[in-house]
Amino acid sequence: MNAVAAWFERTFVDLFRQLQLQFLPPLMVYVAAGLAGLTGIVGIFFVKEYLDLSAAFLAALGFWAGLPWALKMPLGHLTDLMWRRKSLLVYLGAALVALSLAIMYGLIAHTAWMRSIMSAESWFVLSALLSPTGYVLQDTVADAMSVEAVPRFADDGSALSDAETKSLHTTMQTLGRFAVIGGLLLVAALNIFMFAGIEALDAKAKADVYAKIYLVALCIPLISVTGVVLAQILQAREARRLRTAGVRESEIDKRIYAPGEEAQANKWIFLGSGLFVVMTMAIGLSSLPFSQELVFAGSMAIIAALMINLVKRLPREKALQLIGTALIVFVFRAIPLPGASSTWFQIDRLGFDQQFIAILSLIASCLTLAGMIVLRPMMATRSMAWIVVVLSIAAAILYLPTIGLYYGVHEWTSKMTNGFVGARFIAVVDTMLESPLGQIAMIPLLAWIARNAPPDLKATFFAVMASFVNLALSASALFTKYMNQIFMVTREVKNPQTGAITTPADYSQLGMLLITVALIGLVAPLLTVLLVQKSPLRTRE
Repeated sequence: MNAVAAWFERTFVDLFRQLQLQFLPPLMVYVAAGLAGLTGIVGIFFVKEYLDLSAAFLAALGFWAGLPWALKMPLGHLTDLMWRRKSLLVYLGAALVALSLAIMYGLIAHTAWMRSIMSAESWFVLSALLSPTGYVLQDTVADAMSVEAVPRFADDGSALSDAETKSLHTTMQTLGRFAVIGGLLLVAALNIFMFAGIEALDAKAKADVYAKIYLVALCIPLISVTGVVLAQILQAREARRLRTAGVRESEIDKRIYAPGEEAQANKWIFLGSGLFVVMTMAIGLSSLPFSQELVFAGSMAIIAALMINLVKRLPREKALQLIGTALIVFVFRAIPLPGASSTWFQIDRLGFDQQFIAILSLIASCLTLAGMIVLRPMMATRSMAWIVVVLSIAAAILYLPTIGLYYGVHEWTSKMTNGFVGARFIAVVDTMLESPLGQIAMIPLLAWIARNAPPDLKATFFAVMASFVNLALSASALFTKYMNQIFMVTREVKNPQTGAITTPADYSQLGMLLITVALIGLVAPLLTVLLVQKSPLRTRE
């Protein structure tokens, strides 16, 4: 009984005991990032019902939409250089997100007028590129705010110990992921409410629901802006408290506004980032074959060079550990996915509608929040290598229900249980088991950076390492495109005017696609961990 009480206190009570009011502003920006998924289900059905875009094209678009996250490098360094005015970047990001949402609202609610300017596909691509650009601006500043929110001094002015600082940073980063998933949870709940009964509506009524969701989503940039304003209010209040206590202005500035010594501009970060932008635009606008591959290879070379330049600021042992940890997380996140074809199969063949998909999302969000709390002690005590091995094995096992659904296991289970264990039951159970895995791997890495990066380059370290790891998502999109080109899957597309089928459904290769993705997701991370742990890059944290 005492062991259970100790586990409960270590897992739950201690987390909330460390909550502080100054944690709230960055958490609001992170919540806005989670709320970004509010339009995700609408986007899936909008593309399926109104746009004739292939799974390979959507995977390619996902590649390009992921590239703005590599711009976290110059943005992170810019945040360090303009530390006192970093809120301006949040305002700019909020404006871009609002513009992206407004485009999609106009495309659905005022289709004829928007199409008179340019094609619906072009508007969709523009919106898909604006949105991540806005979110990367906000996320970069949120990372910096999460470092700033962790106090470095006790109320009496004495510096906090290393153990206290480590605990607070781990808590802050856990709460940051918690806020993102909390935003997803709110999104799922809203979707369930707004999609209620939509399967019985005609096309016009469905479009009205879709448009309303994009209109509601315009609150997202407002939340992030409110977080920044709140941070400024809290800092001003703390400054007044210290003045009342007789603390000198220079000491107030040191405690509240200054992260450490003044940051110095690193020309290599800006030169490398500028080269990245020029290379991306030149190749992307050209008709060169393998343009995405060239952009990815160039991006990887530039980011790797900047990482090597930056980690020179760290002691050699810590630098090697950071590189090894980043490589493990990169491969784990670069695993190919089934892509849109799996969702199309669930909609067309299994009969999953908008509301049920939203229910699955809600279940996943709730259980991810619980999983992050329960697994927090593990993240604090186990190495990144150990965590990735466990997550990779678990993810491979949890692919089995999805593969089983394709091969009709639900038909057998339904007969055996008088219809109780059908496709939807299996999907719910699979979601319940799988949901906590996705967000776990990043928390220890983020906490390590917040704890060990030089005080004047916190945002820069966050940005460069996040750019490297987020480039893995572009790699994942690229590999997903290859998978969908090797295993061709098409969903049924009808002419909205005549109802005639323009593209027939063909899911015959989806099974092999799912099996191949599951095997790659198991073997690649395990092999990477083995190689890293037998090299000088071995990670012990």
